[in-house]
Amino acid sequence: METIVIRGRGAIPGIASGPAMVCRETIQGWSGIDETTGKVIEKGHPAEGQTIRDVVLVLSGGKGSNGWSSHFHAARIRGISPCALVLPKIDSRTGVAAVVCGVPTVVDLQEDPFMVIESGDLVTVDGTSGTVTIRKASHDG
Repeated sequence: METIVIRGRGAIPGIASGPAMVCRETIQGWSGIDETTGKVIEKGHPAEGQTIRDVVLVLSGGKGSNGWSSHFHAARIRGISPCALVLPKIDSRTGVAAVVCGVPTVVDLQEDPFMVIESGDLVTVDGTSGTVTIRKASHDG
């Protein structure tokens, strides 16, 4: 199994591992995530029907106002939030989401995570050291 390490800046400390859920397209706040199930419900989104629960969410950014992060907070309260976040760049929306989720988060990566990480890869996020370790899953059909 191939292992790749990419470096960034730790934003929220801690270590967590899980399968990657890669979202090149950000998820809208209102009507984007069902806060009771963790499923992406945004119509037409590539991840529609998938859950954010216990995944390493690799997300391109936030969409909408700072209220966007409240949906992640509501999911965390129900125990259905991601186990970690990987964000190429942090902004006010994603920063607040990382804080309210309270999960290890790495940002400002030296490599484009969308070129390295695929949904289903096993990813370990070390928000203390700022590293993201990817164990490539078999993506054979």
